[in-house]
Amino acid sequence: MTRTGITAAQPQYKMSPSIQYRNNVNTVGKGPVTLVFAHGFGCDQTMWRYMALAFEQRYRIVLFDLVGSGKSDLSAYDYRKYDTLHGYADDVCEIVEHFAQGPVVFVGHSVSATIGMLAAVKRPEQFMAQVWVGPSPCYINDGPYVGGFTAADIDGLLETLESNYLGWSSTMAPAIMGAPDQPELAEELTNSFCRTDPDIAKHFARVTFLSDHRAEVSRVQCPTLVLQCSDDLIAPLSVGEFLHRELPRGTLRIIDNVGHCPHLSAPSESVSAMEQFLAKLDL
Repeated sequence: MTRTGITAAQPQYKMSPSIQYRNNVNTVGKGPVTLVFAHGFGCDQTMWRYMALAFEQRYRIVLFDLVGSGKSDLSAYDYRKYDTLHGYADDVCEIVEHFAQGPVVFVGHSVSATIGMLAAVKRPEQFMAQVWVGPSPCYINDGPYVGGFTAADIDGLLETLESNYLGWSSTMAPAIMGAPDQPELAEELTNSFCRTDPDIAKHFARVTFLSDHRAEVSRVQCPTLVLQCSDDLIAPLSVGEFLHRELPRGTLRIIDNVGHCPHLSAPSESVSAMEQFLAKLDL
């Protein structure tokens, strides 16, 4: 029995066409361990192209779009289900159950790091380890906790998004991407934001930026890599330090990078950090 609760003799999971269509699930690569990649707000699975390419020769790779994003089934977006991040976490558990094989390492960017955390709390037996890229369990400052934004900041951000989503996207996407020496990445993120259904994006943004899941951090028992950028508008270093203190088995790695998307703007450094983390696991 492995730490994921999967035995070597257990049959492979049955593929689920309904889940595959709902989340536009794609699998590539071969290997005894599965890496499940989950994108952040306003993005889709293509944002993982550099990291997926680096690992697909040695791992099974599962890529998917959150419902409401990318090429997911937009008709499956249930405003009640996705009124909290738990709805997305339930989807992750289903995707792992139906498409992963062997031990599973979940890799989540931004809000999907929190979604992965909630999935690990719900179904700890499903995950060997987790990797969180630019995570934040709470974006709003609260006493000694520095999430990077005041409550007024978040209210203003959401009001602007509600009144002018396309304008907000054009302004915020380049700031979120950072990477001033790679303007094509800012353009890619802007286009991704603008392709997202505005009503769904507004709802998802409110759920994301008003969420507070700090209490669940200490309940994650699997090894977890926290991958932070040295200069990140969305997830400052103080958040990474908080997570490192609270996680029972956490590792903090700081990448010298400006922006919130090191898997795109600093893929070599991100892959290297993951390689070192994975090498220490009993896979």
